[in-house]
This record gives sequence, structure tokens and C-alpha cells, in this order.
Amino acid sequence: MKMMVDFEECLKDSPRFRAALEEVEGDVAELELKLDKLVKLCIAMIDTGKAFCVANKQFMNGIRDLAQYSSNDAVVETSLTKFSDSLQEMINFHTILFDQTQRSIKAQLQNFVKEDLRKFKDAKKQFEKVSEEKENALVKNAQVQRNKQHEVEEAANILTATRKCFRHIALDYVLQINVLQSKRRSEILKSMLSFMYAHLAFFHQGYDLFSELGPYMKDLGAQLDQLVVDAAKEKREMEQKHSTIQQKAALQDFSSDDSKLEYNVDAANGIVMEGYLFKRASNAFKTWNRKKPDHIRRWFSIQNNQLVYQKKFKDNPTVVVEDLRLCTVKHCEDIERRFCFEVVSPTKSCMLQADSEKLRQAWIKAVQTSIATAYREKGDESEKLDKKSSPSTGSLDSGNESKDKLLKGESALQRVQCIPGNASCCDCGLADPRWASINLGITLCIECSGIHRSLGVHFSKVRSLTLDTWEPELLKLMCELGNDVINRVYEAKVEKMGIKKPQPGQRQEKEAYIRAKYVEKKFVDKYSTSLPPEQEKKIVPKSCEEKRLSISKLGPGDQMKASPRCSEGERQDSSVFLDSKHLNPGLQLYRASYEKNLPKMAEALAHDADVNWANSEENKATPLIQAVLGGSLVTCEFLLQNGANVNQRDVQGRGPLHHATVLGHTGQVCLFLKRGANQHATDEEGKDPLSIAVEAANADIVTLLRLARMNEEMRESEGLYGQPGDETYQDIFRDFSQMASNNPEKLNRFQQDSQKF
Repeated sequence: MKMMVDFEECLKDSPRFRAALEEVEGDVAELELKLDKLVKLCIAMIDTGKAFCVANKQFMNGIRDLAQYSSNDAVVETSLTKFSDSLQEMINFHTILFDQTQRSIKAQLQNFVKEDLRKFKDAKKQFEKVSEEKENALVKNAQVQRNKQHEVEEAANILTATRKCFRHIALDYVLQINVLQSKRRSEILKSMLSFMYAHLAFFHQGYDLFSELGPYMKDLGAQLDQLVVDAAKEKREMEQKHSTIQQKAALQDFSSDDSKLEYNVDAANGIVMEGYLFKRASNAFKTWNRKKPDHIRRWFSIQNNQLVYQKKFKDNPTVVVEDLRLCTVKHCEDIERRFCFEVVSPTKSCMLQADSEKLRQAWIKAVQTSIATAYREKGDESEKLDKKSSPSTGSLDSGNESKDKLLKGESALQRVQCIPGNASCCDCGLADPRWASINLGITLCIECSGIHRSLGVHFSKVRSLTLDTWEPELLKLMCELGNDVINRVYEAKVEKMGIKKPQPGQRQEKEAYIRAKYVEKKFVDKYSTSLPPEQEKKIVPKSCEEKRLSISKLGPGDQMKASPRCSEGERQDSSVFLDSKHLNPGLQLYRASYEKNLPKMAEALAHDADVNWANSEENKATPLIQAVLGGSLVTCEFLLQNGANVNQRDVQGRGPLHHATVLGHTGQVCLFLKRGANQHATDEEGKDPLSIAVEAANADIVTLLRLARMNEEMRESEGLYGQPGDETYQDIFRDFSQMASNNPEKLNRFQQDSQKF
């Protein structure tokens, strides 16, 4: 390559040399502008390309979603999946192309501009500086007078030194100019050639990919042609069928359709009768919802000697009458609505309305026939629930949704009866009990369950093990306790007092015994509960107490990681103190709630512990807050079933919902919201649970809290006669509850993600 500036001319510092420098410097300045512009255009192209890849990837995800939606159509699902995979490969090729472009154009040319052009500019500055110094030395040398010999020698020496320095720096400058002119050619061509090779590889990869996909696309095109022909044929057949049915419908009397809904006790599916009925509200106002009639129109059915209804096919049936033997049915002519009838049981009544008089008569006869059939069946209620369904019983085993419910009930029965002592009634010893008290954690026979109901829900909450749907946390609660555990507490002094337990069939003796056992607590081994506060403070090891107290001082993310846990030795010491017969029952309940010890909690409640006892030594925390800190969903459920206040707060203004949100306990948050926790309450820092969850970036809890607020607003907008809440909201909360009890590891995403950071 020809040199842009000659070294000989450099030494002469001739006008030709200066003109060459001006030409080179102007050329380099223009080159820098061109390269800067090219690099900026390259950056814009890469950014746009990456945005294209992101949008294209989202489009591919949309194709995959459509493929999953079409899982019932093998051709569509296979084709869409194959196409999306191929297009995803093209996105990958695009990404590689943009990466290579960044390396070849952006990085390489930017490096040339920053390194080589910078060296040129530095050399230019030094050259201009030394040139100016040389000019000054020449002028000074020329101005010295002849008779001043000393000044003449000094000026000559300065001029000589300056000329040497000028020659040295000028030669370096010329060298830098020539090297730059030589290098810019190779750098530009190298980067552009690399860029073109990247495009060549990209198009070769795309060609190879679609060459492999070509035969499949050709076969699919042939199938598509056949599909078009088949679709046209099916359309003609459906149009012909539509025309035929339309002609029949024009001649048909629809008033006779009611006959299709008459009852049949020998139905193959076990459903005696089913159809739509209007249901009057069971609240105190006894009103029909005229604004939203779909809220009171339900699909009713008679099956398994029960009257049930459901709004949607996938909903579990709601039982209106558990046993038709205990009810009666009658016409209702004294109300303003037509075609009404009433189903009356010992505990409640249900007002229903049919669409016509013929349908009303059919429903009344169906209920009456089912009552007669139920009385003819052999065995008592428990035996009937165990029998296999026959054509005349209308068993729940024959229905789709009802079968699921019965299976859930049987599963609950089997799980609970496996607990020691639960195979017989807790109070009278009758075998195979089918009822349970969920706040006590015991199983009962049907007669004892009726006595428990009469005590009131503040003493015993009765639920059927076969007829009711059981939440997973309630099942776990039942499995943590059991008849043996509770009887060791509530019947501790039975033998000492010489009391005999009642036998099955002794109704009056049972009533007296159960009231003495659970209401008066005569058989509980009472002990002293008085201790000075300074001794109560020593009950729990100091290190464990400090761990709990330090939680309130941490931020949301740190609190989740620092959920208080005592060492094995600390837990052992704590359990020793919990067994002390001199421990305050409220404090015993408080400590046992943190230790997840349900038997000790039940024992504390039996000794009249206040379920809302506040520990003044630990920020007035309650047993429910301790259960949250302990991380147990079942412990929280047990306390709530026994009357714990879900909105009681500590001195920092934080209730159980605040603490569960801070610790990231999604299952507990879901439980508290279902039990009416006040999600608008703020702590002393002015934060409500939603703001805490947003700050901690816990997506699951944020979703739950926002859904709860939406549901609350919907209930308020419904007014006085509104429904209990949106069904979607209820479904989502039900899913979170199931996950928290059965698959808690799925709710650990937030904890795991936060630990990474």
C-alpha cells in the first residue's frame, strides 16, 4: 500500500508535508464519522432484531397454547407442535445471527474507533504541540541581537533541542498515520466479511430446516384437501338433519315435554328425578331474587334418598335434605307464586317452585315415593351408606359428581377411623362411628352426634364423615387428635370417680355424661394454674424466645427466611415445661401452638385456656399468631375451630394475616381470608397485608389478597340480598387450600426464589 505521508518530507517539514497532513487529518475525521454512524445503525438493528425475536417467541407460545387446547384433535395438535418447534429453531438462528453481528460489526468497529483512532488523535496533539514549540524557538532565535553572544548561544541550543524533538514526534505521527491507513482497510473488510458469513450460515440453517419439514408440509396439504371435502360433506349432512328436526319441531306440541321429567325410582343411573327448580332464599327475609333469577334457579335431583342441587355440572352437589325419611312434602297455595311446594325436615324447610303444575305434581310424587322407598330399605342409616347401589335406591354411587362426593366421604371415613380409638364412638363406644366433632377431633355415633349438636357450636361442631365434603386441613386435624388423645384429657378422672360410661341406647345417660364431660368438664384432672409472671417468663429457653421476638424487627424478605426455629435441645426443654402441671393454661396453649402440639393444645383448652390469650411479655402475641410463626396450617385451623379471633393483633398492630403474609405462608393467608380476616387493617407502620405482599414480591399472596378485595367489593355491590361471593373466587381459594394441605412444596416458589438472591 502506498504511504499517505512520506518520511523524508516529514524531516523537511515542507509545505508539501503540511498539505499531506491536512488531507490525511480531514480523511480520518470523515472516517470516524462514518464508522460512528455505522456502529449506531448496527446497534439499532440488533435491538430491533432482539425485540423481533421476543415478539416472535411470544407468538410461538401462542401456537403451543393453541396446540395444547387442541389435544383432542391429534392432527391439529401434532401439526401445530411441529410447526412451533421449527419456528422456534428459526428464532434461535435469528438470535445467533444477531449475536454474531454484534461481535463482527459493533464490537470490532467500536474497538477500531476507540483504540486506533484514539492513538491517532493523541499523536496529532503531540505533533501540534511540538510544532508550535519549534516555531517559537525559530522566532526567538531570529530575534536575538548579534552583540549578545550569550543569548545567541542559548537561543541556538533551544532551537537545536526543539528540532530534535520535533523530528522524533513528527516521525511517530507519520508512522501512526500510515499504520492507521493500512489497518482501516483490513478492519473494515474483516468485520463486513464476518457479517456476511453470519448471514450465509443463517440462511443455510433455515434452508436445511425447511428442507426437512417440506415432506411433512406436503403430506399435511394433501390431508387438508381431504379435510375440506369431508367438512363440506358434514355440513350438508348437518343442514339436512337441521331441516328435518325443524320440520318435526314445527308440528310438535311442547306442552307435553313435561312428561319427560317424571320420576322413576328404578332409573338405571340411580337418579329418581332431576330438573330445574326455583329455590327461595333461606335467609331471614325469605325472598326470591328477581333481579338475578339465575341465582335462585338450580338443577335439583333426588338420589341416594337425598334431595340435592348444583348450579354447574362440575360443582359438588349441595345437600338440601340428608335423609328423606325424616322429611315431608306439601303443596303451597298460600303464597303469591304458582307451582310452589315445600320440603320440610325437623331442622329446616325449603321452598321450591316448578315451571308448571304437572312438574310440581311429579316432584311431589317423586319425593313421596323416595320417602316410602327409604323406609322399605333394610338396615339403619350407616348400613345404607355402605350398601352397593341398586336400581331402586337412587344411590350417589351412580351419579358422576355425586359419586365423587361419596368417594371423598368414604376416604375421610377411612382416614379418620385409622386413628387409635376412632373405630368406636368416643363417648359410648359404639363401633363404626360415622360422625365427628371437628373442634374436638373425635368420632361419634349418630345418637351422640345429636347430643353434641344440642350443646352448641361453641362446645362441639358436628360434621358427617360420609355426607359432608371434608377440607384437607380438617382431615389432618382429625388425624392429629383422635378419641384416645381426647379421652385421656376429658376422662382423666372417670375411673377415680367411679363413673361408668354410658352404653349405646342409653339416651338420657348419654346426655348427662356428655354434658358433664365437655361442658362442665367434671372428669378433667384440674391442676393449679397460678404462677408469678417472672416464672412464666422462664418457661421457654431465652434463645428460642429471642428468635421469635427478633422476627418483628426484620424486613418482609428477611422475615420469611428467619422463621423462628428452636434447636433440638431448646424444643426438648420447652416440652418439659409444657408438661408441667403448674403452667398457666393460656401460656400452655400459647407455647403448644408454636410447637405444633395439638394434643397439648387440646389439653390446655380442656383446662379452660383462653384461646385468645395474649402474652404481654412477647408483644401481646396470641396462640394464633404463634401458630403462624410455627408454620402449621393445621394448628391454625384447630384454633379457629375453637373460637380464635382471626383479627386480634399484637402491640405492633399485626394480626395473624399480617404475620402469615410477612412469612410467605400462602396456605395460612388463604385460611385466614376464608375465615373473615380484615385485610384492610394496618400495622403501626401503616402497612396492610397487601402492601406487605407487594413489597415482598410474593405473587401468590398478592393474587389471593387482591381476589379477596374484589370478592368483598362484589358482595357489597350485591346489597342486602347479595350472594356470599363470586364462584371463581371460591374456586381459586379452594385450589390454594388443597395445594397448601396436599402439595405445600408448590407454594415454596417464593421462598426458593428469594433465597437465590
